[in-house]
Amino acid sequence: MWAMLQTLNDDVPKYRDQIPSPGLMVFPKPVSALDFSFSLSDSESYQGYIDDLKKFLKPYGLEEQKNLTNCASGAFFDQKGPEYTACQFPLALLEACSGVDDPTFGYQEGRPCILVKMNRIIGLKPQGQPRIDCIAKSESTAFLATYPANGTIDLKYFPYYGKKLHGSYLQPLVAVQLSFGSDGDVKEVMVECKIDGSPNLKTQNDRDKFLGRVAFKITMHA
Repeated sequence: MWAMLQTLNDDVPKYRDQIPSPGLMVFPKPVSALDFSFSLSDSESYQGYIDDLKKFLKPYGLEEQKNLTNCASGAFFDQKGPEYTACQFPLALLEACSGVDDPTFGYQEGRPCILVKMNRIIGLKPQGQPRIDCIAKSESTAFLATYPANGTIDLKYFPYYGKKLHGSYLQPLVAVQLSFGSDGDVKEVMVECKIDGSPNLKTQNDRDKFLGRVAFKITMHA
């Protein structure tokens, strides 16, 4: 038993029956549950969302990423240690939701951005071409745009080696931007995002209905 314990790594779990599938999280953090609500005519009603997005994206700035690796796309970034580096995630991939050209992330113009990310899972290697697919669930005239295109998540951001070894790791992000029609003073849409394109990442589980998916509502008042 003593000999076996000496082979265990304190930083990375070594003996696991299976690697779990990740859940999804959204930013900015809504005030209540997963319900985003703001008034286009009241900047204070959405300033908290803007501040939250800026804080969340600070580690993705150019200066913060200057020591990270410009990894080759389309392949896993396997590392053997003892030093572990992380791949750069250029904010330009988030296009209109990067906060670079529009520091209000679309909220001032009535085209709000929501960022979606997968939870970190040590050792996860998605099969196929993982992506985050987002659709409008309710009857609405809202149009959804996703960045990067098609919600693609590059394989180079896997595997993750744990917080202690992989402290500089940046999770890949997908941005969802909503554009509403001109009808009515109150515009509302329910959006569901789920992991797609990867057979070993589950989105169906009787005990966890949120596995690999997340749903949120956006309400915009005039």
